[in-house]
Amino acid sequence: MKQKNILKLLAGMAGLSIALGAATVHASPEQDRQELIKYYTSKNPNVNVEDYVYGALAFDADSKAQYDAIMEFPPYEATIEAGRKMWETPFKNGKTYADCLPGGGKQIAGNYPMFDEAKGKVVTLHDAINDCRTANGEAAYKVDDMKTMGVLTSYMRTLSDGMLVNIKVEGPKAMTAYQDGKTTFFGRRGQLNFACASCHVQNAGVRLRSELISPAIGHTVHWPVFRGGDNLTTLQQRYSGCFRMVRSVPAAQGSATMNNLEYFHSSLSNGLPMKASVFRK
Repeated sequence: MKQKNILKLLAGMAGLSIALGAATVHASPEQDRQELIKYYTSKNPNVNVEDYVYGALAFDADSKAQYDAIMEFPPYEATIEAGRKMWETPFKNGKTYADCLPGGGKQIAGNYPMFDEAKGKVVTLHDAINDCRTANGEAAYKVDDMKTMGVLTSYMRTLSDGMLVNIKVEGPKAMTAYQDGKTTFFGRRGQLNFACASCHVQNAGVRLRSELISPAIGHTVHWPVFRGGDNLTTLQQRYSGCFRMVRSVPAAQGSATMNNLEYFHSSLSNGLPMKASVFRK
């Protein structure tokens, strides 16, 4: 059954070149975003763009109602509380994360990833956390360690709930990083010869086995998520899983490839509100 559904999805790829045309090679980030909105709206005229913050739930009222019920009493509150304690526990020098992050760490997550001109590269919120740690004499966390970076970020992102995503791509170096992320997003890979866009652009709203596929716009506003209620998953961890599903070897989490992908991907959600640390199947 799994192979049958994958072959069916592959058969629908004949029109992918049209979908890929929604984000052209030389378009500005805002043009890319607007073209994708236009594409999704023409394909799903009854779905409001604002509802894409709910991912695939935007296409299924029953699933959205179940989500709303679960979110009244989230099953992962203990993890969020553990993240809060990590956030508030002083470093050995007596300072805290709030002392070295802009705005005390509040209402900043929607600005990340950002291009750091001084470093000449994209930095993620995880990078900002580690920069804060090392500046205060603490060891950096591994970006793929869910018990440290994952738990801490699950709380920290809630400090930016409701903030509108505001990813800036300014200057030639930032644009180069953005284009690299776009290339990764639209590039086919693996034995299945899929791109991120194969599912999340052309086939957004289509079922793969029993699950609806989510749109790329609105994708990045709600990470990390708790899959199944207690499986904490970060965005780059999800990227790695998707690459493996198409039988491709993923780049390392925190690498330039992954960070640039997150940079491009996040910019598509500019103007949408953050919905951090939520339940997903």
